[in-house]
Amino acid sequence: MATAPETQAVTLIDGKAIAARLLETTRAEVEAIVAAHGTAPGLAVVLVGNDPASEVYVGRKIAQCRKAGIRSIEKRLPADTDEGTLLALIDEMNADDAIDGILIQLPLPRGIDASLVLDRISPAKDVDGFHPVNVGRLSSGTGGLVPCTPLGIMMLLDTVISDYRGLNVVVIGKSNIVGKPVSMLLLEREATVTVTHIETRNLPDIARQADVIVAAAGAPHLVRGYWVKPGAVVIDVGITRVTDADGTTRLLGDCATHELSHAAAVTPVPGGVGPMTIACLLSNTVRAARIARDA
Repeated sequence: MATAPETQAVTLIDGKAIAARLLETTRAEVEAIVAAHGTAPGLAVVLVGNDPASEVYVGRKIAQCRKAGIRSIEKRLPADTDEGTLLALIDEMNADDAIDGILIQLPLPRGIDASLVLDRISPAKDVDGFHPVNVGRLSSGTGGLVPCTPLGIMMLLDTVISDYRGLNVVVIGKSNIVGKPVSMLLLEREATVTVTHIETRNLPDIARQADVIVAAAGAPHLVRGYWVKPGAVVIDVGITRVTDADGTTRLLGDCATHELSHAAAVTPVPGGVGPMTIACLLSNTVRAARIARDA
């Protein structure tokens, strides 16, 4: 029966280094597309309003696009943009062959239905992997664009696990963005997956049975050392900004990493899952571009 990898000391899974390698691979693929078709893949990033956090995220994505050689197409709209105007813009981008991927930066201003907006994006350009068509393809194992964070999680796990068959995996968190899609990806690898959340009864006892824990509940230090059995692999997806009494600001994951010296491997926060999300976004953009050009 397959087992989780055993090591003498905990291994930190370096998301920054793995993301950097993926970025180099993506850049090479972009160069191949340019050589074959004359134009680089294009990613359109839509920002409505001026939310400070969104501005930072969009800036990072644009910078990474440049590093990979992907054309970044910025669409900035004022905060008072109405839903109809945004939907019309998406229709235009869906019809634009120069755009291979469309990313709508969330959150959107009040009065705009995010679900309606995301569903309007063509599944072929849905590089976030949130469109119902891509969700359906993932659940049925028939391809499609996979959400970026779950895709990155699997790449991180692949660095320490070669055979998932029979592994007991506990996913903490049931979101459509991480928990559900990563569960489906793990099932495709023949792992035995238990999906839980912070309301799950006897959650510590369930977690202690896991060979792999994927913590994506958004609850700082929810997973304590006694939740994790020796030799388990722990992927910490959560990241919460907290301010101490002295005014110091820290980023905390869902796991009390300092208590996990008995684990086989863990992801740090920050520097674990986070860098993989943007790297996988660019990888998805290149994949969408290849499919469009080969059609």
